[in-house]
Amino acid sequence: MNYYGRAPELTARTRTFALRAIEFYSELPRTPVAQTLGRQLLRSATSVGAQYREAQHAKSISDFVSKSEGALQELEESAYWLELFEASRTVGGRGVKDLHAETLQLVSIFVTLVRSAKRTREQA
Repeated sequence: MNYYGRAPELTARTRTFALRAIEFYSELPRTPVAQTLGRQLLRSATSVGAQYREAQHAKSISDFVSKSEGALQELEESAYWLELFEASRTVGGRGVKDLHAETLQLVSIFVTLVRSAKRTREQA
């Protein structure tokens, strides 16, 4: 059941986000700190699209909300790891800033998505 009209667009965007995180991780220095933070980011960033894809086949609005909130949690975690990269100066530059900006945009989209689905559920 699809509770969000722009599913293909958001599905593609979360996939692109995952691919960007994979590329970011692949270019990290081989230091213990960079690799540890990178693996955490890789896990959370690649989970966003998977969770959202599951949400597209939700059995109910509540199931959709739950899976979408899971994707939102992974986005928040991704933002945290990117903030640590920047604050620790482990990696800097445009790559980390652009990926962080995309993360925050996706957070905003998912917050709106979850709120809208909850309103729909309450009205049902």
